Amino acid sequence: MKKLVIVESPTKVSSVGRYLGDGYVVMSSVGHIRDLPAPSGLTPDLKRSAHAQFAVNIENDFEPYYVVLENKKKVVEELQSALNNSDELLIATDGDREGEAIAWHLVQVLKPTVPVRRLVFHEITREAIAYALQHPRPIDENLVDAQEARRILDRLYGYELSPVLWKKVRPGLSAGRVQSPATRLLVDRERERINFKSAEYQAVTADFQVDSDVFSASLTLFGERKIATGRDFDNLANLKTDALVLDKNLTDRILEELKSKGALDVEAIDSKPYSRNPYAPFITSTLQQDAAHKLGFSAKRTMRTAQQLYEKGFITYMRTDSPRLSLQAISAARAQVELLYGREFLPDSPRTYGAKAKNAQEAHEAIRPTGEVFERPESIESVLSVDCMRLYDLIWRRTIASQMVSARGETVTLTLSARIPERSIFVLSGTVLHEKGFLKVYEGLQDLNSKLLPNLQVGDQVTLVDVRAVGHTTLPPPRYTEASLVKVLEELGLGRPSTYALILSTIQERGYAHLRNRMLVPDWLAFSVVNLLENFFSRLIDYDFTANLEDQLDEIALGSQNRSDWLRKFYFGDDNLPGLKEIISGAKDIDARAINSIPMVGATLRVGRYGPYLEVGDKRFSIPHDVYPDALTPEKIHELVNQPESPVRELGAHPETGKLVVLKSGRFGPYIEEVSDEKNVRRSSLFKNMDPEEVNLDVAVKLLEIPRVIGVNQENGEKVIACNGRFGPYIKCGKETRPLDSEDDILSVTLDEALAILSAPKVRRSRVLMEFPTDDPVTRRAVQIKSGRFGPYVTDGVTNATLDNTSWEDVTFDEAVSLLAEKRQRVDGDLDQETAEKIHV
Repeated sequence: MKKLVIVESPTKVSSVGRYLGDGYVVMSSVGHIRDLPAPSGLTPDLKRSAHAQFAVNIENDFEPYYVVLENKKKVVEELQSALNNSDELLIATDGDREGEAIAWHLVQVLKPTVPVRRLVFHEITREAIAYALQHPRPIDENLVDAQEARRILDRLYGYELSPVLWKKVRPGLSAGRVQSPATRLLVDRERERINFKSAEYQAVTADFQVDSDVFSASLTLFGERKIATGRDFDNLANLKTDALVLDKNLTDRILEELKSKGALDVEAIDSKPYSRNPYAPFITSTLQQDAAHKLGFSAKRTMRTAQQLYEKGFITYMRTDSPRLSLQAISAARAQVELLYGREFLPDSPRTYGAKAKNAQEAHEAIRPTGEVFERPESIESVLSVDCMRLYDLIWRRTIASQMVSARGETVTLTLSARIPERSIFVLSGTVLHEKGFLKVYEGLQDLNSKLLPNLQVGDQVTLVDVRAVGHTTLPPPRYTEASLVKVLEELGLGRPSTYALILSTIQERGYAHLRNRMLVPDWLAFSVVNLLENFFSRLIDYDFTANLEDQLDEIALGSQNRSDWLRKFYFGDDNLPGLKEIISGAKDIDARAINSIPMVGATLRVGRYGPYLEVGDKRFSIPHDVYPDALTPEKIHELVNQPESPVRELGAHPETGKLVVLKSGRFGPYIEEVSDEKNVRRSSLFKNMDPEEVNLDVAVKLLEIPRVIGVNQENGEKVIACNGRFGPYIKCGKETRPLDSEDDILSVTLDEALAILSAPKVRRSRVLMEFPTDDPVTRRAVQIKSGRFGPYVTDGVTNATLDNTSWEDVTFDEAVSLLAEKRQRVDGDLDQETAEKIHV
């Protein structure tokens, strides 16, 4: 019989298999095989138990209820079959928390009766795998506890907080323990930009000639006062130092007198040694940052490419917070340095780099090339994709450079002066490299030329060729790029190497921010979410609180913190601080309209269900999609609210066809059109409950899909289609039609729901049984009770809630509103109850 080896990724199967030989069968779990189900997926008994809300029994030691994922049942069957024909099980999933949890779940599900060994290797090489076979270890229960605690924390966080966002801001939104603080960072930076006031200042530059060369120096001192630069102003244009701000009159006088003088005196020449050390080898965050700066890669693209390199055996594991190199790696790097550049580029002793991570068990090696001899980039170029090649080259150079001598040289500062009559000081400096050191690795990729200064002596005079003034304006703090946001998250202790790319993609997928010229621009939707969290759940987006959660998860992984005690304190609180349950309990008092309103000069900005708009009195004005938050100045607001109404509003390019999508007004009301020269132009009317000013491109694209093909009826082979007709929304299958309760159902009804509706006998359309005098406090819509095909139901025109066995005459307004709120939460949750927790990294 053979030994069964289980790895995480299918692409590792062949890579690992070729080093093990015929006595082994290598298979993949394809990631996690079990997870917490959505509550709707629980058995009837569990739905009536303490597991009902979270699939976690919060009353009994936070016991999770796991199920085999639907798309992994076949994988498990295949693994079980292979295990039945094996005499040993070797689990070689990744060595981090997630990998350890996968290993534990495999044992729980497969229930092996043969010996089980846990193998861990951080590079896919013959030597690393052989070492792992010789040094197996048991499954680390502490790492498993840490992963499970994180998973349960995310479930509690998401299932408690996300529904608040659905009710108070917009359905389908999410909150998460790192995602939300990261969104806050983006919003806070944009607020700085919105409040920023620019300051203007002048700079004076003098060009002088020595022999045939011309050099430039800047005026830094005038009359013993430092000349102001941009750094001397705060974000409100206030001067925060005693520096001298040159106005036009003073600048003109300085220029005139310097030109009249015609020369500058060499007052001082200062020289000091220059030394620059190599950077540490890459960890996950620094790899993402450098790949963004040098290659233009997003964090997601970097990690995807690194994963490919790892699985092909070219680099070590790419999720790490340790810059440490093994002795073998140090030896390989030093050998390659000596071979390529000579022994003089090697320091006397190897360089070592310490890990900042507190969790030593998870601090792998740095990201580096694999093996005893590193493959040079040019030797493997033919077997790598372009992205893989570029990233490998980056990793190889960084690793080699980390074991080289420092770059050394001399920095010379030249001070020139003139009295006009005030003492005016000009300064320029330059660095000369005497030893390129580790920078030799980057020769040809960056400018390593020394900046040579003229050979002058104190007391010499230099001829003034030109002197000029340049006006400058201070700039607002820059928006975050993906790389700079990862850097700040790391500095604040938010998230871990395995989560950075997911956090960035989730923020963008949820519509909280979008990339423009590599900058993360927050959407007004993010302002509403952060506004809500700051005002009602401030602790949950506090940077120190979130970082402390990460540290405590690290402590669980080390065995120094108890998983159950920690979860209990987080959810139920203690004598000092309230827990998540108590914090969320105040959500019902949140004024949704206030949360989604931002006072502006001359208008109120509202964040509506279909996008942001300006409100002045009872009038609404759309905000063009290319007007970013910091560009919505009082002047821009005045322009938007006073511009003549346009019959056509451009919404953007259709993501699939690339054609322009516009909003128009016609004789039957507003409608969406996809601009095209073709005969059949796609158009769709807006739903009756839609405000044209709130409609954005995403909404328009969905409307253009109407009539929407839901699926195929397997009984007759006919398409099932959701339509909007003269008498309202309906479903069609062949000649059979049935009405839908609301227009929103056109976009949301599933095939099973549609078939159920079609199978019911035709009934007359619903009629109003009762209309309450007060609007729903959340949606601001009229609340009615109508008769429907399945009996009476409560509706606000968008959401419908069945009354079951309740007599509609006895339903109070509070009960009706409560039923609608529960239905919205349930619908939005089923829209993606799993989404409600994916967010919570």
